[in-house]
Amino acid sequence: MLLSPLLLAAAILVALGVGVVLGRWLWTGQAGRRLEEAAREAEAVIEQAQQEADTFRQQHVVAARETLETERRRLDEQTADRQAKHQRIRQKLDARQEKLARRAKRSAKREAAAKKALDAVEALQLEAERRRAEAEELRASVQKLAGAVGSRQQALASREQDVDELEETLAAKHDRLDRLIGDHIRKLESVTGISKQEALERLVEELENEAKLEAAAAIKEIRDEARMTANREARKVVLTAIQRTAANHAVEHTVSLVQIQSDDMKGRIIGREGRNIRAFEAATGVEVIVDETPEAVLLSGFDPVRREIARLSMVRLVQDGRIHPARIEEVVDKTRGEIEDEVIEAGEEAAIKLGLHGLHAELIRLVGRMKYRFSYGQNLLAHSIEVAQLASLMAAELDLDPRKARRAGLLHDIGKVVEGELESPHAIVGMELAQRYKEHPEVCNAVGAHHDEIEMTTPLAPIVQAADAISGARPGARREGLDHYIQRIKALEDLAADFDGVQRTYAIQAGREVRVIVNHDLVSDARADQMARDISKKIEHDLHYPGQVKVTVIREVRSIAYAK
Repeated sequence: MLLSPLLLAAAILVALGVGVVLGRWLWTGQAGRRLEEAAREAEAVIEQAQQEADTFRQQHVVAARETLETERRRLDEQTADRQAKHQRIRQKLDARQEKLARRAKRSAKREAAAKKALDAVEALQLEAERRRAEAEELRASVQKLAGAVGSRQQALASREQDVDELEETLAAKHDRLDRLIGDHIRKLESVTGISKQEALERLVEELENEAKLEAAAAIKEIRDEARMTANREARKVVLTAIQRTAANHAVEHTVSLVQIQSDDMKGRIIGREGRNIRAFEAATGVEVIVDETPEAVLLSGFDPVRREIARLSMVRLVQDGRIHPARIEEVVDKTRGEIEDEVIEAGEEAAIKLGLHGLHAELIRLVGRMKYRFSYGQNLLAHSIEVAQLASLMAAELDLDPRKARRAGLLHDIGKVVEGELESPHAIVGMELAQRYKEHPEVCNAVGAHHDEIEMTTPLAPIVQAADAISGARPGARREGLDHYIQRIKALEDLAADFDGVQRTYAIQAGREVRVIVNHDLVSDARADQMARDISKKIEHDLHYPGQVKVTVIREVRSIAYAK
């Protein structure tokens, strides 16, 4: 009895557990089925949406194709219309060109007819003048007969009557002739479309143009003849210039001055019976001039290196005070060695500065000698380095080898420092040296052609020539001061601007050329040629300048249109 409640409770618990398990199992199975049904429904919805999307896409693709075909047909029709319109415009243009050609032919025929009519008018005028002259002569004869023969008055009266009738006839003929001339002139004016005065003006204008052309042709012939004799006249001018400037040039460039403490030192420099001065001249190859110049001795020689050796040796001898032949030879030998070392060092520094390698030792020595050489007050070594740098920059801009340009620029004036007498221009001597020491053929050609002694065969040659001109012509490079240079350039531009019809003037190439831009409406081609000669003559008369000045007159016509 006691166990029955426990059993009942246990049975109830077991039943509850079984019920829970069965309930969970039943619930899980139902959820799975619901999930499967949802998945099937989702697949069905997706499939239906895919079908609707395909249908929608096909409909719109078909509509787009139809729209594209419609637009294409419309564009084809517009293109065909435009082509037809262009064809009609082209046909109209062809017709107008043919019409203009026919008008040109008719105008030519009218001009020929007008010329013939003018000739006929001139012939009629000449005939009328002749008849008027005959009438005057006849009238004079009648008057003479009337005064001379008194007894034949009646006959003269009848003759006078005849003369009057003849005069009336002549007057009628004159009137008729004048009417004919007037009719011909009016016909000519109607045919040609111009008046008699206009025809005469055109005839005068044509005659003036022909005269100008003939004058220009004559001027050209004279100029060509002048060019043929220009070389001979140029040699005369150069020889005259050399004669006038040789003395000053020699004094400036062949003499060095050595200061001494007192004039008593001059006797020691000369030595007993002149032995010291003879020993010094023999050792240095430079002439010593001892004159009345106070506290100074002059050293004269063409070789700048020898003159520098002599100057330094003289300064050391004067400072030391021991001056005798043995001491002179010792000091000169020591100074010569130092100068040679300085020359080589200067050449090597120039090569290193320009980044040049492989230069022959003799070329380096000659480059160093440029340090003691001057041209128009400009140091030759500094000028050569400047030319090398400018040539390198220009070669780099033109995609050429800048190293070759630097070598050619450094060596272009090396012929000026060669020892001994030269029988060829310095450019040719420099080219031969470069060839002897195995420089590149382009470098050799640039050295030899920078003054146009030989033909330029490489692009480096004009580059080196331009760099040489730039370095020598820049303001301040040579003797001419900057202020004087600016004044000369301004005076050159102002002089050219004073001529009628000039718009602008530009002095270029350091004043070696002036370019004059003129108004093409006021200055014709023939006038431009004459203006160039007039400006050059005025420059020769009013200005002082080195070398020559090139005058270029530019007459330009520009036609401008805008496409909108």
